[in-house]
Amino acid sequence: MNNEQALFKYVVRLGDNALVLAQRLIEIVADGPELEEELANANFSLDYLGQARMFYSYAGEIEGEGRKEDDFAFRRPDREFENVLLVEQPNGHFGDVIVRSVLFDVFYLLQLEALSACSDDRLAEISLKTAKEIRYHLRYGSQWLIRLGDGTEESHGRVQDSLDQLWRFTGELFDGDETDELVLAGFAGPDLDKLQAAWTSAVAAIVEEATLALPEDQWMAGGGRDGLHSEDFGYLIADMQHLQRAYPGLNW
Repeated sequence: MNNEQALFKYVVRLGDNALVLAQRLIEIVADGPELEEELANANFSLDYLGQARMFYSYAGEIEGEGRKEDDFAFRRPDREFENVLLVEQPNGHFGDVIVRSVLFDVFYLLQLEALSACSDDRLAEISLKTAKEIRYHLRYGSQWLIRLGDGTEESHGRVQDSLDQLWRFTGELFDGDETDELVLAGFAGPDLDKLQAAWTSAVAAIVEEATLALPEDQWMAGGGRDGLHSEDFGYLIADMQHLQRAYPGLNW
């Protein structure tokens, strides 16, 4: 794999993470605890969708084979998606959604901030714009996590359980491979070791303020970057790609 191929693969992964999380959030667009939260959720989903479009468009330019946003989103089988497992986890209750968002957005923001200073101008530009949106997402999610964790006995217990259940998907965020190494070396991309240290510190601070406890070290799930996904992911992709599967080549 050369540097250009690694950059292409890396940008597609960014798009996959954003698209899958957008799809998860849109599934609960009318299921928030308050109308304001439903509107916020809808806007966040649209933000992630817009980010996916930018990353996929740029990936198509790098590849140079004429593929567009729809080709990446709707015309690939599930094994070709390389999103991390965390973003594809089912929504569950509101606490599950908040914990999933906080754990991912802390990582995503650090990743974007590092990419904003990378040597690929286009990727740096997209990352700088995207970081502004994720910074707000993280502030929103953190406030809710603190509110739930430091709230009633029931809300505290439920979000602690959410944190315990989702923690095993966080190790994959920092489990780099050849693609990450080439983007780091060839484009001054993110250093995952540094990101992990910053992520751990940031998450620990939020969790402490929420009066929650960080889960103990444990086995970590992985495989998303290799196209190995959960059973739930198959249903997510089938729902998202339904029209293209029913009517191949359909255009609006």
